[in-house]
Amino acid sequence: MAKILMPKATAVWLLDNTSLTFTQISEFCELHILEVESMANGEVVGKMPGINPINNGILTIDEIKKCEKNQKTRLKINKSSLPKPKKIAKGAKYTPIAKRQERPSAIKWLLKEFPSISDNEICRLIRTTKNTVDSIRNKSHWNYENIIAKDPLKLGFCNIKDLDKISELHKKDEDTKNKFEENNNDDENNKIT
Repeated sequence: MAKILMPKATAVWLLDNTSLTFTQISEFCELHILEVESMANGEVVGKMPGINPINNGILTIDEIKKCEKNQKTRLKINKSSLPKPKKIAKGAKYTPIAKRQERPSAIKWLLKEFPSISDNEICRLIRTTKNTVDSIRNKSHWNYENIIAKDPLKLGFCNIKDLDKISELHKKDEDTKNKFEENNNDDENNKIT
């Protein structure tokens, strides 16, 4: 069951405004039955205001009336017709200043291992700029001669899952490219003979 927001305040409102049993309220609010009883006696909450679950869309009046008539039924949370919120992708992770000088090494490694990789994929994977990737690809980077290709995974710029995804994508590209070249070579050999 989905958790409700502010269960104690909801329990206070249900105790004050309905004739539900302590068991029904404790199960719905996920509170211990003794805690609900002490709330009803005024020992725990003091002057805590209750929150109306009907206004919040957690319960419906029909659901409360149905449970008031039959003490054995449980309250059920009202299903919202609103779409569920989408997960927001995390932004770029922070790279410490000491590691930033290693980015060109990771870019050079990726370009060496996967020649067909796009600049955008490198930028997303290593969190760098297109200008840096382009300058290393074109060998016009100011320090290109001193850059040693290093695995970005070992440098900590990406995780294994992202690197595997890139490698699978580009190995498939290379396989199809190799098959295409083999087919072209076979066609040329057939034309010659």
